[in-house]
Amino acid sequence: MSRAPRAIAINVGANTNLPGVRGPIFPDGRFEYVPIPERRPTTETVPTYGELDARLSIDLPERLFDRPIHLDPSFAGYPFCTTYTYGDEHAVKAGPLSRLEPGDFLLFYATLDLYGDSDSAAEWVVPDWGAYLIGEFRVERAVTGEEYESLPAADRRRFATNAHVRRDPFDAKVLVAGDDRSRLYDRAVPLSTPDGGTTANELVTDLSNDSGRGPWWRRRLWFDADATARLRDHLRDHHRSTGT
Repeated sequence: MSRAPRAIAINVGANTNLPGVRGPIFPDGRFEYVPIPERRPTTETVPTYGELDARLSIDLPERLFDRPIHLDPSFAGYPFCTTYTYGDEHAVKAGPLSRLEPGDFLLFYATLDLYGDSDSAAEWVVPDWGAYLIGEFRVERAVTGEEYESLPAADRRRFATNAHVRRDPFDAKVLVAGDDRSRLYDRAVPLSTPDGGTTANELVTDLSNDSGRGPWWRRRLWFDADATARLRDHLRDHHRSTGT
């Protein structure tokens, strides 16, 4: 009998360190996922912020336009993406992520700045900046970097467009593929309380068992089987209430 699914949530996307701006969230909870810059050599040309800017509903700073983007995670349907993949070069994340099994959840969250009038925002949108879940993978497969390099060519093609596979040299310690139930959300799901971005809500404080190092909104958050079931119920209720 297969075990009940578990989940891990990790921080992704543009922030005040890289590239110096956060992605936006709008008063109704819609948002834009803005990737971090690509900081390593690549085997082929990758899109720039300038190319991405033309496909977003906001204007990115022109100073970023020439910088290439690190499209990771990749969400099918997002600009320049056709598949659901995620890679990571950090060994501290590789172990837990590589143990994800088919049917588990890999959740992605980002810190987002409010664009618009806070007085007209949904009650759960943080007035300044906050941490929000922005998407999820229903895990299809997870492999370590060493396992990937020993895969048959046909199996490696599943990860061919991942940003770490495009790096020269390849540097992923782990690669995760999401199945066709994966998605980038239409509306963000708050992890911060409306009181402020630094204050975690019950999804973090009651359900997760995080890594305990550094600010909570930069850490990986762990959810056991029971917590994952409760988290899924919350996500369904939130998406239903926002019409998504």
